[in-house]
Amino acid sequence: MKPPRQFFSPLAAGAPQPWREMPVRLERMIHFVPPHLEKVRAKVPELAREADVILANLEDAIPADAKEAARAGAIEMGRMDLGGAGLWARINALNSPWHLDDVTELVAGLGDRLDVIMVPKVEGHWDIHYMDQLLALLEAKHGLKKPILLHALLETAQGVANVEAIAGASPRMQGISLGPADLAASRKMKTTRVGGGHPGYRVLGDAGEGGARVSVQQDLWHYTFAKMVDACAIHGIKPFYGPFGDIADAEACEQQFRNAYLMGCVGAWSLHPSQIAIARRVFSPDVEEVKFALRILAAMPDGAGVAMLDGKMQDDATWKQAKVIVDLAKLVAAKEPEMGRVYGI
Repeated sequence: MKPPRQFFSPLAAGAPQPWREMPVRLERMIHFVPPHLEKVRAKVPELAREADVILANLEDAIPADAKEAARAGAIEMGRMDLGGAGLWARINALNSPWHLDDVTELVAGLGDRLDVIMVPKVEGHWDIHYMDQLLALLEAKHGLKKPILLHALLETAQGVANVEAIAGASPRMQGISLGPADLAASRKMKTTRVGGGHPGYRVLGDAGEGGARVSVQQDLWHYTFAKMVDACAIHGIKPFYGPFGDIADAEACEQQFRNAYLMGCVGAWSLHPSQIAIARRVFSPDVEEVKFALRILAAMPDGAGVAMLDGKMQDDATWKQAKVIVDLAKLVAAKEPEMGRVYGI
């Protein structure tokens, strides 16, 4: 572990100074784009008007014979007008034959336009230390003015065990996403679903009159993303729910995203344009909640003391809860002025 005085030191001569505080950005959805497909790539400027983050995917779902085309397409995407959307890239795994070229060519081709690199299958702090040093060298070589941030994917049992160390491994750490499909394989879980609940994972109520028993489907991922949220909160980085694979089941997707939102996640992946609207709706605070939170802050401007609103006691803890909601609402309002008017901000 680096001593505190050295934690924020650049790792290469000429590399940009690491961030001491994360840039404040609205990242409700990370929209995945397969950059080797020209027709999809052409729609990126239009998608960028709807999505908070556009991600060029170079890893899973990109065929081996299309890896180089995807890398070139990612660089082309980064030179498009994305408006205010963030630009991310998911590189190939650290042990893959495409990994090193992904990193070196993306930094050379995109420079300061690239905000975040998503790193798959991170298993420990050592993976982040490697990426930290490599990026510092490349940033210095190409004269970047701001550091490229890192986003880790939690996709293995070892990664889950080490999630707190991963979250605190580098000042480059922007956040962590849950990757349920690879994690299921790592754990030898008996499911082919990508995110969401499972009909076989249930709790049975006690037998009632006539022997009837209520059965409720449970969430396979609850423990893991709760642990991930805690690790991110400790280190001041962002937790994200990952993919929801059943594109046709919008209702289940929305519920899974909402569970993650309530648990503390700031966003989720969108694998299809239809999921962008779901993520925007879920990860933007409810209008009535915002209005009530504003009343709490108005009643207790300094967060001290006690106030009664609608028969409910408000104190220091609820003031902090209200501030979380209002701060998010302000970010949404800055990007979507019509929501600001609805919120009353």
